[in-house]
Amino acid sequence: MTESSKTFLYQYLNNPSPTGFEAAGQRIWLDYLKPYIDDYIVDTYGTVVGIINPGQPYKVVIEAHSDEISWFVNYISDDGYIYVRRNGGSDAVIAPSKRVNIHTKKGIVKGIFGWPAIHVRDLAKDTAPKVTDLTIDCGATKKELEEKGVHVGCVVTFEDELTELNDRYYVGRALDNRIGGFMIAEVARMLKENNVSLPFTLYVVNAVQEEIGLRGAEMIARRLKADVAICTDVTHDTTSPRYDKKEQGDLKCGGGPVLCYGPAVQNNLLDFLIGVAEEKQIAFQRQAVSRSTGTDTDSFAYAAEGTASALISLPLKYMHTTVETVHKQDVEEVIRLMYETLLKLEAGQDFRYLT
Repeated sequence: MTESSKTFLYQYLNNPSPTGFEAAGQRIWLDYLKPYIDDYIVDTYGTVVGIINPGQPYKVVIEAHSDEISWFVNYISDDGYIYVRRNGGSDAVIAPSKRVNIHTKKGIVKGIFGWPAIHVRDLAKDTAPKVTDLTIDCGATKKELEEKGVHVGCVVTFEDELTELNDRYYVGRALDNRIGGFMIAEVARMLKENNVSLPFTLYVVNAVQEEIGLRGAEMIARRLKADVAICTDVTHDTTSPRYDKKEQGDLKCGGGPVLCYGPAVQNNLLDFLIGVAEEKQIAFQRQAVSRSTGTDTDSFAYAAEGTASALISLPLKYMHTTVETVHKQDVEEVIRLMYETLLKLEAGQDFRYLT
């Protein structure tokens, strides 16, 4: 990783990009990507696509999603307490005592998710908090909040920023999945800096609104009509406490990229990825899903007449918390696997079952 890459990683990961409000993060991502692409498009809802070698008949996608979970202001009481609702898969259990940023047209308003002290709760009857139990305290009355620009519909993000753990892990909110946006941008950088001339058009796609139903990928997949899509997202490290390997598989941070088996994953493309990993001696892990991958892979796979799609996942601890954790080496190996796959991929390569 170059120094400019690391600067971009921290700037991009620390910038909020809540579902439906990804514009600021997308600008950072595109500014970094521009020197390494020939053109770009931005669609109606904010998905950004860098284009390398445009105009070729064979079209390949590498993809991640740019949005993070967050909250919406849902109700403000007369004494200034803010009640919220989810924007994506936000976890009410982790919210109490967290610092937050409320995003308004007038700027950021600071707040905290308050919680009653242990002294005044009946611990025998304690239950996990529900969303309707949560309140944000900004130290302001309703009138003062309105003057600051806070209103129903304002989006709220946690304040936590990217750090490192034991010089081995990245830790922070929203690694799901802006770390994916970082990785695909690095692939584009490596292609440019190594003077690689691809025999096909490559779309580097950073999609919006994954956290509420893969919506950004759904829209852009129909627009691009690619021949191949290689998506990246995060998956659970099941070696951390309170996971059941019999149910969720055996996956760990530091074990390398995870290749997924499931109906949306095109088997011949998956075999191609495995062949590249084995040839380049990239350690990888395997994961099985029962119906859908739960990622943007599903949207690309089933778009239009169907796109040969595969998923390369990054193992992650503590998903949808403010301390999402990934291994640095896994990040580098996901980048390398995507890069090496593109080098080996041929224009017109046919992944259909019967040819």
